[in-house]
Amino acid sequence: MEFWTEDSYGMQAPLTDDAVREAEAVLGVRLPDALLELLRVQNGGGVVAGRSAFPTSEPTSWAPNHAPFDSLMGIGTAERTTSLLDTPYLVREWGLPSPVVLLTGDGHWWIALDYRTCGATGEPSVVWLDADDEWELPLAPDLRTFLDGLVPAESFD
Repeated sequence: MEFWTEDSYGMQAPLTDDAVREAEAVLGVRLPDALLELLRVQNGGGVVAGRSAFPTSEPTSWAPNHAPFDSLMGIGTAERTTSLLDTPYLVREWGLPSPVVLLTGDGHWWIALDYRTCGATGEPSVVWLDADDEWELPLAPDLRTFLDGLVPAESFD
């Protein structure tokens, strides 16, 4: 199934091995293969409608039964575009737990790779972080499971 939209908003320059090494140094973690596979196809941007939400068993601050996932940040420094490289700043700015790598969000909420249990070189889980209410919800044990669980947001309307 397709993953990326054709919209270039949020897209970074094509991903290189050097950019991955630099990102892992900045973030202080090993990024999961599932993430790097996606970013090698397209380095950030919009997610197709068919994969734009993740079902939850508990309410999020977004909806009673799902988390939105309409975009995925890439790795890079394109102007006016948020990147995985912005994670350290955003974690400080929003008072988020650490170590995490932010994948998508709007400041009030984030979906992130959570390295707090697995350590910097382990396989991170995926978590919903509510910055306003300082609340979190585990979403998936790893990124591949999260990606496999994505469904159309319209299935919740």
